[in-house]
Amino acid sequence: MRLTHARRIAAIAAIAVALVAVGITRDQVQAQAAKRAPIFEVDPFWPKPLPNHWVTGSTIGLSVDAQDNVWTIHRPGTVEDNFKAADIMVGDARGRDDEAQPGAAAGGGPATPTPIGKCCKVAPPVLVYDQAGALVKSWGGPGTGYDWPDSNHGITVDHEGNVWLAGNGAKDTQVLKFTNAGRFIFQLGKHGVHNGSNDTENFWQPTKIWEDVAASEMYVADGYGHRRVIVLDVATGKYKRHWGAYGARPSDERVPAYDPKGPPSKQFNTVHCAIVSTDGFVYVCDRVNDRIQVFRKDGTFVREAFIDTHTFRSGSVWDMTFSRDPQQTYIYAANGVDEKINILLRSSLEVLTSFGDGGRGPGQFFGVHNLATDSKGNLYATETYTGARVQRFLYKGVGPVTKADQGVVWPARR
Repeated sequence: MRLTHARRIAAIAAIAVALVAVGITRDQVQAQAAKRAPIFEVDPFWPKPLPNHWVTGSTIGLSVDAQDNVWTIHRPGTVEDNFKAADIMVGDARGRDDEAQPGAAAGGGPATPTPIGKCCKVAPPVLVYDQAGALVKSWGGPGTGYDWPDSNHGITVDHEGNVWLAGNGAKDTQVLKFTNAGRFIFQLGKHGVHNGSNDTENFWQPTKIWEDVAASEMYVADGYGHRRVIVLDVATGKYKRHWGAYGARPSDERVPAYDPKGPPSKQFNTVHCAIVSTDGFVYVCDRVNDRIQVFRKDGTFVREAFIDTHTFRSGSVWDMTFSRDPQQTYIYAANGVDEKINILLRSSLEVLTSFGDGGRGPGQFFGVHNLATDSKGNLYATETYTGARVQRFLYKGVGPVTKADQGVVWPARR
């Protein structure tokens, strides 16, 4: 035992000496060994299958309420025709047979409207799951008194159970508020009207909405069109303040394409989230600029960090949420280009590790878009494009970081 222990100590010392020789200090070696991060495993059995032969399109928004119900919103219009036979009637051009033999006579079809098949049918936009993964509620879509988004995007359930929605269609310049059951409360902004990033009445392609319960304020990441964070009163929706990158007044002038070797942009480029910590800091997803900017609640700039800086096209910071420990020690950040979730130490914004990979199986992603946690620390992720789903990752505590990129976090036990 003494000999084995001595050999182990000698080996560790030799490794340390070798690392120092290539410019890595003993302190850095110890720091790397001391890194700890949350551990997750994908839950391949969550959620349960939807009823009624329902299918979903791009699943583009996510929120967890006070009862740990998981709310999602998807885009019904993105479900392809071959996946919704029960919604297409015989004789509709969308239901034509692309494999019919040339010269075949076209069928006249039945006299009464008849679906071309039994499976499948597009689900309502808003879907709510319980902790067992069962669907417990669904609603949404156009109605009287409000402008439903042309392109659904964000969903947030506030502390009273009311539901806030946003959209990123070209004419989506509004934010909607509904009751938990889907009854319309109010609309902020006039559909199709916007007057630049300093407009205090309208939005433009807003993305994610986040509630600061302590201050009774709602933060809107605004968005694809505007270049700002805008803050509203939760009860009334009344405008309170807004700011752009570095806390400055936002501008809408044309900005150059993202260049990781160039100077940082003075403007946001797709404000894709704005989340507020319990100790009073606002973390903003500046998606296309591959960065996170941090502010105080009054818009005072604090610092920034760049994430996966060689991510182009849609950028590297798609959404963020906090770990559920009282200190909110960690931030989870989605990168929908590289199909992974980064785990950051909130105090330094250092990426500790990441998990995920591209694919269709459990634990893989296609367009990982939104993140949220429940009271147990479990992490939920939705996928846009034809990923079109929500997944759950079970929280397994905090442990040593052993890999920079973990890949698919498959359950240890099968």
